[in-house]
Order: sequence, then C-alpha cells, then structure tokens
Amino acid sequence: MIAQEFGYRRPATLEEATRILADHPGEVRVLAGGTDLVAWLRDDAVAPDLLVDIKDVPELGGITLEGDTLRLGALVTFTGIIESPVVHEYAPLLAEMAETVASPGIRNRATVVGNICSAVPSCDAGPVLLAYDTTVHLTGTNGTRTVPIEDWFVAPRKTARTPDELVTHLTIAVRPHGGCYVKLMRYAGEDLAQAAVGIVAYPDDEYRIAFGAVAPTPIRSTRIEDSLRGKVLDDAAIAAAVALVPEEVSPITDMRATATYREHMCRVMLERGLRAAADRLAGKGPVYGTRLI
Repeated sequence: MIAQEFGYRRPATLEEATRILADHPGEVRVLAGGTDLVAWLRDDAVAPDLLVDIKDVPELGGITLEGDTLRLGALVTFTGIIESPVVHEYAPLLAEMAETVASPGIRNRATVVGNICSAVPSCDAGPVLLAYDTTVHLTGTNGTRTVPIEDWFVAPRKTARTPDELVTHLTIAVRPHGGCYVKLMRYAGEDLAQAAVGIVAYPDDEYRIAFGAVAPTPIRSTRIEDSLRGKVLDDAAIAAAVALVPEEVSPITDMRATATYREHMCRVMLERGLRAAADRLAGKGPVYGTRLI
C-alpha cells in the first residue's frame, strides 16, 4: 500500500514534460515503467510532491539505427530490447542482458533508461551500457546536453541528471564486436545481480570491461582494458587481466553475498566472459543468452 499523497501529471509532449519539471518547486519523480519507483513509494524510501508520467510523450519511444548509431528511446522496455531485430544484430549484448532482468512481467514495463536513472549498484543495464560507451541525451527548458555514460553514475541512486531535465534517449556507436554479459544470481529466475560483468571485444584487439553490484555504482575497468589492449586473448593475457580484479572492484557483504565471494566470482566471470566474447567475435562460441554461471 502507498500511504503518502502526491500530485500526478501526464504530459502529452516533451515540451510540456520539461516545463512541468522546471516549474514545480517541490520534489518531482519521473514515472515511466515505475518498477523501481512504485516499490520505493510503497516502502517510503521516497516522498515526492509530484509524479510526472511520461508514457504519452511520443518523442521518447522507439529503437532505430541511424547510420552507425543505435538510438534507444527513454520508453524502450527490456522486452522491447529482447524483441528488437536491430538490437540483436548490432548490439546483441543488450539483448543478452535484458533476458536476465527480473521476470517477464517486470521486463514488459521496466525501461532501460529508468534502470540507469534508478542507479542502484546492481542495475543490469549499467555494465552493458558502460561497455558500449553509451551516450545519455537529456533535455530541459534550457536546451539539450549529452553525458557520457562513464560520468552518469554519481553515487547509489544518484545520477548526473538535474531536476529540471529529462532523459530522452541513449545512443551507441555500433561496429563489429563480440560481447558477453555474465550475471551472478542466487538462483535461476528473478533475482538481482550479486555481481555482473559486461564485456565487449573489438576486432583490433581492443576491449571494454565493466562491472556491476561490486561498487557503489556500476564501474568501467580501464585498468583491465589497458592490460588487454593490443593483445590476443590467450591464457596469459586473460590470467593477467583476472589478476587485476581485486584492484578494480570493492564489493560489500550483504544478505545476497559476501564481499569475498563476489570478488572471487568476478574473477571467474571475467575469465569466462572474455573467452566467450572472443569466440563470438570469431563467429563461434556460445550463442547469446547462454548462461555461463
């Protein structure tokens, strides 16, 4: 039950939505899928004065390929990602990640942009969007701006978005690659990540590595990337990368896993993920969606 009172607005245009955000003096929360927000309202974790429901804003939908850039609208759900042929062809790591999110009912409502706006340390989209060098696009009454995904996560549940701004879409520059998303859960089915890693391998021996649920925010591991740059992923290169994991992650112990277990499993997941990403780049290896843990 939600016991608190708040206002509710449902704008029909992007201009109307941003004007509401700019003009309202109290705390405003943006509602898209609401799978995190409704739970926070129920638990009294947030107490907004106003909810702004953006589901009717047409500019915020759609998945399109514009040249070599993939565009994901702010209202794109995880199910939309899974069902998109464009995503499967040009950014298959997104689809692999989306298939691990919660349950079908949640995936039908939860949006990818909402996932990174909630900015919980275990958000599934975080590591994959970091590995894809994603750009976040925002608009407000003062105009538009972009934020590299590396600068997006500021702290747990805190992002670079200002209260008067709305995320309109994400963009990803696409090029041939192999990728892998490995998510550690307590059981097969609906569960948050105990730890996660997103990996992208490019044909020029360049790599992108990002972790989730093992730091206050999803993190990009440039140190591991640097250790692999220009190298073929043989046993020695992978072992050297895995050895750097303790320097990159800072997990905690909570009800879902101990810090020691998370760190150990990050080593295991990184090794398996690197091998799978390299094999997929070469046109072999496990099909996307195969669980490695």
